[in-house]
Amino acid sequence: MQTRNPILDDLAKVATGAASAISGLREEIETRVRDQLARLLDGMHLPSREEFEVVKAMAAKAREENDELRARIADLEAKVGRRDPASPIEGP
Repeated sequence: MQTRNPILDDLAKVATGAASAISGLREEIETRVRDQLARLLDGMHLPSREEFEVVKAMAAKAREENDELRARIADLEAKVGRRDPASPIEGP
């Protein structure tokens, strides 16, 4: 026959209570850290992912247009005959 020891029962209850308190404390710390991090990031005025993607697309389009304009300038310079900008313009 097994008898219950009240001291061991009390210790088990204390250990269970401490474990649940530690778990609650961990959740509270995680929540506070998450809130602080959100506040910090909000203060940095970082763009959203959507805003970043829009600006990235605009930059890619501008780069393509720049490359096209460079090619046109090179073509025009080849047709005109590349002149030195410091030399005087020859007239009729």
